[in-house]
Amino acid sequence: MTDPILVSAEKHIRDILALAVEHAPPRKALVVFDARSPLSLLLTEAYRRGLPEAGFIDFDAVPQASVLAAFDRLQASDLAVLIQSGNFRLEAFRVRVALFKRGIKVIEHPHLERMRGEEAAWYVDALAYDPGYYRGVGAALKRRIDGARSAEVDSGGERLVFASGLEEAKLNVGDYRGMKNVGGQFPIGEVFTEARDLEAVNGRLRIFVFADVDFMLNRPERPIILVIEKGRVAGAVDSTPDFERVLAGIRADEGEVWVRELGFGMNRAFTADRMVRDIGTLERMCGIHLSLGAKHAVYQKPDFKRRNTKHHVDVFAVTREVRLDGEAVFRDGAWTI
Repeated sequence: MTDPILVSAEKHIRDILALAVEHAPPRKALVVFDARSPLSLLLTEAYRRGLPEAGFIDFDAVPQASVLAAFDRLQASDLAVLIQSGNFRLEAFRVRVALFKRGIKVIEHPHLERMRGEEAAWYVDALAYDPGYYRGVGAALKRRIDGARSAEVDSGGERLVFASGLEEAKLNVGDYRGMKNVGGQFPIGEVFTEARDLEAVNGRLRIFVFADVDFMLNRPERPIILVIEKGRVAGAVDSTPDFERVLAGIRADEGEVWVRELGFGMNRAFTADRMVRDIGTLERMCGIHLSLGAKHAVYQKPDFKRRNTKHHVDVFAVTREVRLDGEAVFRDGAWTI
């Protein structure tokens, strides 16, 4: 009997290839994988089925020079797929960045060893690509964000207010038309921005999950209430020792804890009851997440020098309602536009 998770993975991968990155012969494809985790093995088999004409290389079975040589044989508009239980290390070679510079499409699946058992099944569910939802709702959210004069997050009795306009939103919805680079890390599903005036962010926010010092999911017994004044974390009610270690690490390096990214997660496969441990994957979860720390390379603020910004820690809000200019755009667990 065929594994139903493998069947789903193959379908979702075929949709990603056809609808998101728009790959098809005669363009070449190369899949570089490892065999260190069950999810890596499952995805590799799904790509063998969905991409039978591709070349396949076991990263651990050949010298690194052979992997680099295989990348060198790719040309612009070809496709590279990276299936990684952790992250591939190729000396100083930053794989995705280097491939993008050459116009090569990239699908990256990192940190797969962190997701096992039922989390692997949820990860596969999150690969489902619905272009009508992602491109339609994603584009509508971007338009509303770009035109908004204010935003508000209601986290169930607590309100966090962004009393300034928001930076031009960036899309991670599998729509690469008009973009320089095609592809990125999968699963996808996020629109993100931040306040134009970081000091215009004030209020309180209940968070139920945060990234710990190992960048893994940490869910305290009860939500922590962040007290935010002029864009900085001024306090944490019902905090935990693990969260205090996160705050202490940021303060040690940066002096204070800034709030930067405002992320609108769209992936409906992840919910409060269906979460994976890898934070880089989980940040696509439907709802709001913020980043703590001064680091956010996408948006350059004059008062922040890149060499002095070291932390970008994702925290996830108990998202009851999200309002832009007073109008709800998220309610009852779903985006309403």
